Amino acid sequence: MALLTADDVLNKKFQATKFREGYDQDEVDDFLDEVVNTLRDLQGENDDLKTKLPEPERQVVAAPIAPAPVAVAPVPQGRPNEPESATGMLALAQKLHDDYVRSGQEESDRLISEAKSQGARIVREAEETSARTLGQLEQERSLLERKIDELRVFERDYRTRLKSYLENLLGDLDNRGSALPPRSGQNAQPVGEGRTL
Repeated sequence: MALLTADDVLNKKFQATKFREGYDQDEVDDFLDEVVNTLRDLQGENDDLKTKLPEPERQVVAAPIAPAPVAVAPVPQGRPNEPESATGMLALAQKLHDDYVRSGQEESDRLISEAKSQGARIVREAEETSARTLGQLEQERSLLERKIDELRVFERDYRTRLKSYLENLLGDLDNRGSALPPRSGQNAQPVGEGRTL
C-alpha cells in the first residue's frame, strides 16, 4: 500500500450515509486540513533529509576506518508520518556504530599488544640485569676465594719459615751454651789436690 500524500487526504471524498447521521462535516474538514498541513510539513522535512543524506554518507566513506557491511532490518512504512529516509538513516547510524565499535576494539587490541610487548621487554631486561649481576658476583667470589687461598699458602709458608727460624735460634743457643768455657768453681780442681809434697 502506497503512502498517502497531502493531496490524497485533501481530495478524499466520503459517501453520504443514507440511514443515519454522520460526523460533523466542518469538524471533519478542519481535522483533514490539520492532517494535510502535517503531511506537507513531514514531506518538506523528508525532502530536506534527502538533500542532507549524501553529505553524511560522504563523511562515512572518507573516514579512516573502512565501514563494515551492515545488515539492517527494513523499517515498516505503514505509517504516513514516517520519513522515507528512516531506513537510510538507520543504516547510516548502524554503520557509524559499527565503525566506532571496530575502532574501539582495534584500539583495545593495540593497547593490549603494546602492554604485552612492554611487559615482555621489562621481564627480559630484568633477567639480563639479574644474569649480569650474578655473573659479576660470581667473578668477585672467585677472586676472593683465590685471594683467600693465596693468604693460606702465605700463612703456611710463613709459619714454616718462622718455626724453622726459631728452631735455628734455639739450636744456636744450645750450641753456644755447650761451647762456653766452664764457669769458675764448677769444674776446677781444688787447690792442693793432685800436688805432691
